[in-house]
Amino acid sequence: MKKLKILFITAILTLFFAGCYSPNPLYGKWSDNFGSTINFFPDNTYSASIVSSAGVKEEYDGNFSVIENVISFSTEDGTVVTEWDLRGSILYITWSDSNKQTVQLSLFHVSK
Repeated sequence: MKKLKILFITAILTLFFAGCYSPNPLYGKWSDNFGSTINFFPDNTYSASIVSSAGVKEEYDGNFSVIENVISFSTEDGTVVTEWDLRGSILYITWSDSNKQTVQLSLFHVSK
């Protein structure tokens, strides 16, 4: 009887915590009118095409992590750490490319 009670409590707690899960609002494809795109995947990976202010497109992929309003992208050249802001369906990020140039991105949520 005691084992059944422990099993029941464990099942209830599991369902409670699984029901509290909310997906990351960043998941999906984001793009702007200049050709920059970032795809966020549920396994905490991303792929990105970033167009610099000079019009040069660079491809990136790797892992990302989010802590509150700070996002960290792993790249071949190191790590890009920036704040992110989501207003409605527009994502604002400042990206630092491989030449240490910064690009202000205003990305629209295209798909989930």
